[in-house]
Amino acid sequence: MKKQSTIDEFFKRKHPSSVQDSEKPPEIVLDEDAPTPNVPNTDSRFKKPHLEINEIDLNTLERDPGLRKQIYDYPVNQRDTIRRAYINLGPFQQTLSVYPKSGPETHKRSFQASWFKLYHWLEYSESLDVAFCFPCFLFNKPSGMGHYGQQAFTIDGFQNWKKVGGKSCAFLHHIGTDLRWCAFQGVAYRGHDEGLDSINKGNFRQMLKAIGDFNTEMEELFRTAPKYASYISPSIQKEVLNLISTRVKRMICAEIDGGKFCLVIDEARDQSNKEQMSIVLIFVNKDGFVMERFFGLVHVPNTTTQTLKNAIYYVLSHNNLDLKSIRGQGYDGANNMRGNFKGLQALISNDCPYAYYVHCFAHRLQLALIATSRGVVALQKFFTRLSFVVNVIGASSKRADQLRDA
Repeated sequence: MKKQSTIDEFFKRKHPSSVQDSEKPPEIVLDEDAPTPNVPNTDSRFKKPHLEINEIDLNTLERDPGLRKQIYDYPVNQRDTIRRAYINLGPFQQTLSVYPKSGPETHKRSFQASWFKLYHWLEYSESLDVAFCFPCFLFNKPSGMGHYGQQAFTIDGFQNWKKVGGKSCAFLHHIGTDLRWCAFQGVAYRGHDEGLDSINKGNFRQMLKAIGDFNTEMEELFRTAPKYASYISPSIQKEVLNLISTRVKRMICAEIDGGKFCLVIDEARDQSNKEQMSIVLIFVNKDGFVMERFFGLVHVPNTTTQTLKNAIYYVLSHNNLDLKSIRGQGYDGANNMRGNFKGLQALISNDCPYAYYVHCFAHRLQLALIATSRGVVALQKFFTRLSFVVNVIGASSKRADQLRDA
């Protein structure tokens, strides 16, 4: 009986002498007069170099939105390049002296060049006499071809000139207004329960509902909007807020305009028990005024000096701010911030010798007040009794009313 081989024997290296001659690939002698057989060549010595997919000449991309290919029709590894090329070119807004008219004989309408100034996303195809949406074309997907709303602005085109800038634009306008209102007021967007039977679906959706109560057309759009174009999902909200944040940072960088600036850094733990680091930039603008701008809030896993330094450098370099332009640092008096050898100010000073560290004056004032109050007995008794009164009065609404009447 043949001994059963184990998996170790299967992967065991064989001695070169044990390989039989029959296992060697046979030598092939080709007759020069005979036609070359169509046999795949597996010998690496005769392999031809791998041919890459032909690169597309970006200068030959079709600009007319009615004639160009959809981005998903290109090879997968070229779609991002094609998309970036079209973004650099911008929307195709061809201005004609006279646009063809269409519609009922009694009241024909035509495309208007003035719409380009109102809607920067709008495109016009002279070959088809229809309008298109430039962002919709950039991010269109094949799965959405069956939806009329998406296909009308990406494949078929839009020609109902009477409704250009009508309900769809108003719908997006209300969505953007709602997002900005929640952001400026600092209120939460989402609700605990956003189901169809929920009484309170959160600030964002409740405001949209209030808008719909005063506008039946908007209420119909909110209710019948396709799932892919309702713009009420958390991911869409975060994306829009991120775009707004990016725009604000660009404006701040434009104010700095390659000049020098100072850093003011502080950390705090938020309600979700995450450590957050705030970044504030202080600089002198073109008019000579000292400006103080909040530049961002970064979540850091810990408060070690190297972690804070990496987070600060990432934010600055990501926004094209020169690290060598730092001329000041303002932190609190913690050891990880002000340490002369391993503190954050020391690490940044090693890279930027002119970035002088100054102990934050607000923290200095706080420490001075605490030290002063501890040295005065009357102040100690006052704050002790004050905290006692606050606790007693705050625990009863009747006592609060009595204090208010008194």
